Amino acid sequence: MATETMLKRYAGVLLHPSSLPSQYGIGDFGSGAYAFIDFLKESGQSVWQVLPFGPTGYGDSPYQSFSAFAGQPLFISPEVLLAQGLLLKQDLQPLPNFSDDAVDYGYVLYYKNMIFHRAYEHFKESKDLILKMEFKEFCEREKDWLNDYALFMVCKDMQDGVCFLEWTPELRHPTAHKKAALLRTHKDEVDYYRFLQYLFYVQWNRVKAYANARDIRIIGDIPIFVSLDSAEMWAHPELFCLTDEGYPSVVAGVPPDYFSETGQLWGNPLYNWDYHKKTGYAWWIQRIRKQLERFDMLRIDHFRGFESYWAIPYGEKTAVNGAWLPGPGTSLFYAIAKKLGEDLPIIAEDLGIITPEVTLLRDTLGYPGMKVLQFAFNDPSDNDLLPFRFTTTQCICYTGTHDNDTTVGWYLSLPEKLKDRVRLYLNTDGKNIHWDMIRCAMGSIAQYAIYPMQDLLGFGSDCRMNTPSTPSGNWTFRVRGEHFNSGLASYLKTMTELFGRCPEDVDEAAPEPIEDETDETIEADASEEV
Repeated sequence: MATETMLKRYAGVLLHPSSLPSQYGIGDFGSGAYAFIDFLKESGQSVWQVLPFGPTGYGDSPYQSFSAFAGQPLFISPEVLLAQGLLLKQDLQPLPNFSDDAVDYGYVLYYKNMIFHRAYEHFKESKDLILKMEFKEFCEREKDWLNDYALFMVCKDMQDGVCFLEWTPELRHPTAHKKAALLRTHKDEVDYYRFLQYLFYVQWNRVKAYANARDIRIIGDIPIFVSLDSAEMWAHPELFCLTDEGYPSVVAGVPPDYFSETGQLWGNPLYNWDYHKKTGYAWWIQRIRKQLERFDMLRIDHFRGFESYWAIPYGEKTAVNGAWLPGPGTSLFYAIAKKLGEDLPIIAEDLGIITPEVTLLRDTLGYPGMKVLQFAFNDPSDNDLLPFRFTTTQCICYTGTHDNDTTVGWYLSLPEKLKDRVRLYLNTDGKNIHWDMIRCAMGSIAQYAIYPMQDLLGFGSDCRMNTPSTPSGNWTFRVRGEHFNSGLASYLKTMTELFGRCPEDVDEAAPEPIEDETDETIEADASEEV
């Protein structure tokens, strides 16, 4: 990161778009996103951190996606499509009675697929030549990944949604000739999935521009590994360690740790790093380039896997029986920097079993790491996570992450001895422990202080985003519009100013980063009543 950037202090909120308010069952890129950005601006925040943006499959985890490049279609806003004329009011009926507090992914998927097909039909009938030209240009520009993804999704539909490893042989291992034939014979279905990606791209770019114009940067997140059932695994098996039959020989996970006594068996295929190195890491360079087009900064999940990774034989029931194997180390990131620039805005997720070798890799590359306060109190003499032990500003201090309990839930679950330690360190009675922890993060020397929205609201364990190693009941948390209120914004801004983390005022005369459109137009489009 640039030297002058490092002199500034930032504060921000972790909230995935799925958690935003919306009447369509899941957060999206409509008025709820703009309202959240306005809340961030009003409260003096300068960072919005999200989770991975890919289309999710079984388990609904953003860390298990059908594509390393595609966006989550469920984030496409029906109200924006309505304002564009790609949906009519009657297309939205019947509107289910969705919960405002939790996402029911099956219900949402059924409803949104129905209205997205209606939008696609309106698009095909549209006389808007500019819209169609932009769609065509998007397809051409993104064809390197878009064609494989769209065809993969069409084939998945043809096979009733099962994992591609269970498809018929001609679809599971298509030749280049077969792929070309499928693209011709199923052009309309393929174009539907391309169309959804175009909508995602346009809507997200407008949200990001709105945030950037208000001096708010967005931190994205990418998993180190791709899903077993993904377009990459299907279209580019050479990228992975596979058997002759096309199954993974080893899969990803982590050994037993703080989160699980049997480790975490993620099941992702592991990379054939020898192949990647021979190609100059071309696929990785493309992946990082595309993500940096989408976000201002990028958190890479499970960064320690680039130094060494836990390889578990395919078919194991737990992550216990694995082995550490060497990762690509600095050679991967030097190759990326050579193509994309030396000053890459990357954050290393360096949680878990961190060895001196992992620390050396992170520091050699100059990437900031993570400090999670919830991990700091078990044995303060055996970690560097309490703020008085921080040795550099080049880090991000979190109260907790998406994998942690909420701060209130975490505190209430502690044994009394640990509660005493927390109260003594924070000089508190624990009645507002979420604010005590937020102030602790803000008061640290870390350049960034970030906290989940649940912690700002003082929510308990029932509102946590994810419980690692549990197969269901995760990723469903949502906020309501009234949570973005002026009272909370005012108090948060007071705290942010107190610890020197408020951004400088944006130059009102500066042009907005959206051509031929004003903020008012964006707001009107985003808040159009249904």
